Amino acid sequence: MRRPTDSKMIRCAVYTRKSDEKGLEQEFNSLDAQREACEAYIASQRHEGWKLVPTAYDDGGLSGGNMDRPALRQLLADIKANKVDCIVVYKIDRLTRSLADFARIVEILDQSDASFVSVTQAFNTTTSMGRLTLNVLLSFAQFEREVTSERIRDKIAASKARGMWMGGVPPLGYAVESRKLVVVPEDAATVRIIYQRYLELGSVLALAIDLETRGIRSRPRIDRNGVERGNAAFSRGALHLMLQNRLYRGEMVHKGKAYPGEHDAIIDQALFDQVGALIAQNRNNHVDGVHASEPSLLVGKVWDSFGRRMPPSHSVKPGKRYRYYASDNRDARLKERRHRVPAAELEAIVLTQLRKRIDSHSGPNSLIALDTATYGEQRRLVDEMIERIEVHQDRTELVFTEMAGDPVCISVAATLIRRGNETRLALPPEERPTGERDPALIKLVAKAHIAREALASAGEKSIADLAAEQGLSKDYFGVLLRISYLAPDIVAAILDGGQPAQLTRQRLARTTNLPIDWQQQREMLGFG
Repeated sequence: MRRPTDSKMIRCAVYTRKSDEKGLEQEFNSLDAQREACEAYIASQRHEGWKLVPTAYDDGGLSGGNMDRPALRQLLADIKANKVDCIVVYKIDRLTRSLADFARIVEILDQSDASFVSVTQAFNTTTSMGRLTLNVLLSFAQFEREVTSERIRDKIAASKARGMWMGGVPPLGYAVESRKLVVVPEDAATVRIIYQRYLELGSVLALAIDLETRGIRSRPRIDRNGVERGNAAFSRGALHLMLQNRLYRGEMVHKGKAYPGEHDAIIDQALFDQVGALIAQNRNNHVDGVHASEPSLLVGKVWDSFGRRMPPSHSVKPGKRYRYYASDNRDARLKERRHRVPAAELEAIVLTQLRKRIDSHSGPNSLIALDTATYGEQRRLVDEMIERIEVHQDRTELVFTEMAGDPVCISVAATLIRRGNETRLALPPEERPTGERDPALIKLVAKAHIAREALASAGEKSIADLAAEQGLSKDYFGVLLRISYLAPDIVAAILDGGQPAQLTRQRLARTTNLPIDWQQQREMLGFG
């Protein structure tokens, strides 16, 4: 690092900084005072070859706690470009209040063989003792900055606890007079309209459209830089914040806690609570998919074995929409693989158990007919009779609500299994719903019987000839022939949709060692 006492010319740049903008509008402000003192010091060192760089490096209204300052960035760039040999500051904390930032600045100076001088603090940064002294000074500067920040935070917290307005842009409906919020009657009327219309429309999106239609827009204002703001259509996000802003209740909020404010309320407690309840309901409905085009019967009732909610989800493949209940993985602490079960299968289990429960209480002649009930009627019964559904790896548990006594838990042996790329619920025969046919599996069985009939009437044709006639390979034709000898009850179960969940077209086609014995077939294919 070049010393200021070197014989060659030393180009000196003055750097000034002030943490806030107060007083900067004055003809002679703090930055001018710092520059004047630094320029006088440079002039006193003219005999040492010091020369003032005409460029002004001034950062007004910027904190010394970081290096995100335009003038400082330009100064360091000029040092790297060999345009400046020495930085002159009034006090070292004008340059930085952070030890980490100071280390970065010193590194840049060392690389460029440059130095800096504080005109009110005499030390030499080219020696270890000088740098130690500087570190001590910076430690106190950083300590002072942190203590000041703590005092400001404590003051803000104490002031808000007393209900005082602590600055910023006042929300629609209020203006600031003598550092206090006062109600603006015209804007307050607009706020009340927004709250009332939300209750009537029930949707923030519909509210935003309604306000735009009515010509109700945000309040126009001019910011401190003279730029016009506001006078725009309300966004959904802005409306959400407005509808939950406790300032309108006459309260002041700080870090999640509400305190009675010094200002008057615009919205009464009853209206505020009604709006809050509707927002919470809409939020839950969005998560659970209540208003989906294909609503799911068990919304808000399903959890997995790790205590995670299983809201409805879906995937779309060409020509078809598939519904699921899937574990909510937003809790980062739970890394377990999420459960995902087909909605129709889980709903069928629940409806079967619900029907049994109704029959046990009311008899088979009950007026409640689940099979012909509408979605709304089925949903009402689920809400009234089922408290919770838990999906485990080897079972599904249903907790029924009892009018008197403790809830009753029913466990169904429904196992989560992999079926191709999907997860399915494999049910025992007594719990298995009928009618869930697998078109691909049925088509495979039909082709097998066509192959068998072709063989029976083949005459002298070879297996290869028969396969070629049907556009099949010889090996695949042989697979079809084996499948054609399935037990009649297995074929009937497949046609009725009563096959085990794990029995897929792919699995049956790849069963190369399918036995002739029907009982062995049943055991191999999962029929028990």
